[in-house]
This record gives sequence, structure tokens and C-alpha cells, in this order.
Amino acid sequence: MKVMMKNKKNLCIYIGVFLLFTGSFYMIFDKLIPAGAKNNDVADISTEEEKSEMKTGFLYFEGPKTEECPINGQLYTKEEMAIWEEKRPLLVMIENHEDSRPQSGLNNADVVYEAIAEGGITRFMGVYYCDASRIGDIRYDVGPVRSARSYYLDIASEYGDYPLYTHVGGANCSAPKDPTTGQQAGPCTTDKRALAIEQISQYGWNNKGTWSDLSQFSLSYRVCRREPDRTGQAKATEHTMYCSTKELWNVAADERGLTNVTEASGDSWDDSFLSWLFDKDGSSQAGLATENVSLAFWNSDAYKVTWKYDTSSEKYVRYHGDEKQIDFNDKEAIEASNVVIQLVKETQSIDEHKHNLYGVVGTGKGILIQAGKRIDVTWSKKQRQGRTTFKDSNGKEVKFVPGKIWVEILPENSKIDYEIGSEAEANNGV
Repeated sequence: MKVMMKNKKNLCIYIGVFLLFTGSFYMIFDKLIPAGAKNNDVADISTEEEKSEMKTGFLYFEGPKTEECPINGQLYTKEEMAIWEEKRPLLVMIENHEDSRPQSGLNNADVVYEAIAEGGITRFMGVYYCDASRIGDIRYDVGPVRSARSYYLDIASEYGDYPLYTHVGGANCSAPKDPTTGQQAGPCTTDKRALAIEQISQYGWNNKGTWSDLSQFSLSYRVCRREPDRTGQAKATEHTMYCSTKELWNVAADERGLTNVTEASGDSWDDSFLSWLFDKDGSSQAGLATENVSLAFWNSDAYKVTWKYDTSSEKYVRYHGDEKQIDFNDKEAIEASNVVIQLVKETQSIDEHKHNLYGVVGTGKGILIQAGKRIDVTWSKKQRQGRTTFKDSNGKEVKFVPGKIWVEILPENSKIDYEIGSEAEANNGV
């Protein structure tokens, strides 16, 4: 009897050890196998060449590309459209301080806006919608995320009634405090035109039923977290916040009633959205040949950007100085099919915090660069919620080449250098 009990006990131990190892191996392989290899809706990658092109964490879709993205004009599969059409655009503030590079997720944005945030240092706002559908199991795929600015709110307002706007704090009512009580003891020292946090509230982005503001301060660790060693180099705290686009959309849909439809009103985000025009040849057929374009924000070498034309891909590759800018997620160069230089009125240091303003509402001049050529354009945005439109010298709305669009927002009279082969041409504004 004792022998039988002992054998049963041993059998239970063996079974327990077996189950423990089985579960452990399952979890390991579940993490290591790329999401694209586990998803039934993705392509059956068969050739060695195709396998070598797969990036861990990205989804790969098969089938004809027949569905046009309303934001970047590119064609996608029906499966990809099924992913994005249940959402609304997600806009994320991503910093560009030298210590923040390489950034994560810029290559998955349909549109990227760049303007000065402070002290000549630029900041990006990525618009995520169609191309983000291929993000699989990448952990915290976008960042480093930084603070809000008022002029970015003007642009974000183009993308629906209550756009999903992601940031870490922002310019707000800074005021002296009583050293004893810690309470505000004086008026705001921030110019009211720069009060981004207060403006978000005024626009209704914090209201019940329309809470589209995705400030990191209101989100859990599951959605955004600090990753100081993400790139393999220790970073200062301000350069370490990363967020998950998947979880940001989940918060919007599951907790706030914001899918493609605003639950509180029943309206779709794109009821009044004006899509840009797209054509495979764009609008630059009669333009001037332009292989490279260089622009320096506040004439700073540290933030000098050069877009170099790659004739094989027919896209412009982004450089900081002589260094090609890379996306940390896919280790690929940052490219764009279209680069728009939008020249706007700049107002510097409007308060003691040295906040700047950029007049993105109104009219102005600019340049469109695509397909190895450039044309002069004008831009117009009638109100905060209005769409920025770009027109050629004949007053006809331009057509973008389907694909990524970068909008470089520079002060009027900024120096822009063009290069055609070995010939260089300089232009102070348009």
C-alpha cells in the first residue's frame, strides 16, 4: 500500500513538472514568434526573400490592394481597411531632441508634422490611422512622447470632431505659488495664447462622452510607460516615455465611447473631414528638378534637415546633418513620398517661459516636393477645425503622390537650399 501511494505521489510530481515546462515553453514561443506568423489574416510568406523582409512584431497582409486610405492615399487590402475603419485617427506628440533619437513609430504614421517646440528644437506630431494597421505585437511602439503645444492642437483639430490626441502634459497656467501653502499666489505667467492644456479643455476633449484627450497622466502603465534603456543607451527621464497605439485605441473605444463614431453624438469622425487629393503622378510634372532639399530651423546645424531623393524608390530620405534618420522599430530609414514646406508667421517668446506661436490658421506660401521635383504652393486654413489645403500657382488644389506625407512648418523667410545633382540653389522663403 505504501509503495502504491509513493508511486502515485511520484506520478503527480512528474505530471506537474511536465505541465510546468509545457506552459513555460508555450509562453516563450508565444513571445518570440512574430505576430505576423501567428495571425490567420496575414500572408503565407513562402520565399526566402520574403522571409528576410519580415520584421518582428509587424503584420503582413495578403490579397489585392484595392482600398484607398483617406489620409495618405495609399492602397491597402480589405483586411487592413477593416482594422482602421473601426477607429478614428490617433495623433501623437513625438520629440526630436538629439537625445531622443532614434524615435519609434515615425515610419508607421500616415502624415508627420514638424515644427519648433522650444529653443529651436523641433517636435513631431504623427497621424496614425491606415499604416498603423500593420503594427502587431511591438511593445509600446511610439515615442518618446512629449508635451502639447497650442498650434499642434490647431492641426489636430483637422482630424475629426474629437481627435485622439496623445501627449505628456503641455504648456499650461504657470503661476507663482505661496511657499507656505503651495497654493497659486498670483496670476498666470503663461500667455493665454499658449495655454495648450486649458485649450484642450475648452475644445471639449476632456468632457464625458467626448474625452478624446489622451494625456499620459490619465493613462495606465499598460498604455504608456517609461523605457530608459529602450535603445540600448541610458536616456534622461524626459526622453523615455513610450505608448502603445493599440492600447491607446482600446482606451478610446472601450472606456470613452470613441471608435469611428462618437457614442455621445452618433457622429462619425470623418463626417466633415476633407481628404486631400491623390494621384500616382502627383502635381509636380511641370516643377523644377529637385534631388535634395535642406532646411534649418532657426539656422541651427543641430536641427538641420535634408531630404534626399532616392530615384529607385521615388521617395525622399530624411537626414539630420549627414546622418540618415532611422526608425527604431523597423531599423529602416525614414522616407516620404511628399514633403511640404509650409511657411507661417512666427511669434517668439510671447511670455517669460519663452513660448512661441506658429500661425497655422490663415494663409501663406510654401513648397511641395515630390517625384524629384518641386512647385510653389499657397496654403489656407480658415479656422481651427478647418482642413489645411494646398494649391498650385494656378489656384488648383495640389495632388499628393499616394504614400507618406511630411509637413515641415517653418517661419517665414527661412533659408531653404535646393540641390540638383552637383548644382545648389538657395532660397530665403518663397
